[in-house]
Amino acid sequence: MHKILIIEDEVSIRRVLKNIITEESQNYKVYEAEDGLQGVEMIKENDFDLVLCDIKMPKMDGIEVLEYAKKIKPELPFLMISGHGDLETAVQAMKIGAFDYISKPPDLNRLLNAIRNALDKKELVVENKRLKKKVSKNYEMVGESESINQIKEMIEKVAPTDARVLITGQNGTGKELVAHWLHEKSERSSGPMIEVNCAAIPSELIESELFGHKKGSFTGAQKDRAGKFEAANGGTIFLDEVGDMSLAAQAKVLRALQEGKIQRVGDEKDISVNVRVLAATNKDLQKEIEEKKFREDLYHRLAVIIIKVPSLGERRDDIPILIEHFSKKIAEEQGTTPKPFDKKAIKKLQEYNWTGNIRELRNVVERLIILGEQTVTENDVKLFASK
Repeated sequence: MHKILIIEDEVSIRRVLKNIITEESQNYKVYEAEDGLQGVEMIKENDFDLVLCDIKMPKMDGIEVLEYAKKIKPELPFLMISGHGDLETAVQAMKIGAFDYISKPPDLNRLLNAIRNALDKKELVVENKRLKKKVSKNYEMVGESESINQIKEMIEKVAPTDARVLITGQNGTGKELVAHWLHEKSERSSGPMIEVNCAAIPSELIESELFGHKKGSFTGAQKDRAGKFEAANGGTIFLDEVGDMSLAAQAKVLRALQEGKIQRVGDEKDISVNVRVLAATNKDLQKEIEEKKFREDLYHRLAVIIIKVPSLGERRDDIPILIEHFSKKIAEEQGTTPKPFDKKAIKKLQEYNWTGNIRELRNVVERLIILGEQTVTENDVKLFASK
């Protein structure tokens, strides 16, 4: 159930708004405040999902309400209600952090679309915040080899800037770890980090996923929908496996990088976005450019900084540290005591050709913990490591 607060001093407009919203969905519960002061008190005492707020009100105007609310509940979306002479103020409200504004008298379709879009973005931001609580633990960069230390140093230099970064490396090397570290150590860390696996989304849907769509723009588009670029506004978008993106989507991403604007599929309206773009690929993009599969101009936009993540074979000295790390982590997940590996077992694992890199090593460690002795031995490795 979405809780929506209407702050409006005119009773007739309050009633119209409430009727429109409640008739649209049984999942909307509407609350009312007759002026800004009452609205602020209700915001302090309740967890609303959305606020519709008039701009001109006695006691406390809408701009003051918005400024106060953003200090105590920055994620709470505001739709400002503006009269004919309030448009300049409405634009000011957008700069402060309002999601959108609705002119009086309210247009039914515009109002309902704005409400749905604001609620969609709120859900994305809340979900991202929930996931971020796990980020530090799940995305530790483990290792002390020279190559890993160089990457850590590079992150420290690059993260505080807004420079775009292209992360390259084989599958399973931990490119997403680098992306998360870049975000967490950036000035945008309080904003969302939105991940898009370009290889996992069908080519005919990638544009809708990235930029959103208008209702009816294609079969199955039953309502307006915000895309990942909008959801990442103020934060970071991570385009994983960017080399698998269609040329049509590449053209739109290039425009977003050049102009800071996007268009939803089926819409001609420009939407301004402020995002930092990180990208990753396991492909040779220079070769993809030669084969006309990847735009050279987009490559140069994305590859301001290039970070190459080494394969596990290039950092074998880190394998003992990684084994200990995974053993502790797996034990924590299973509620057991970490299982030690003897020196010969570790040496044997260091000799293997890890084609699946760190991801494969993690799976093998888990298998050995489950099937091996109380202390994992070289014989356990020979029996269960499947090499």
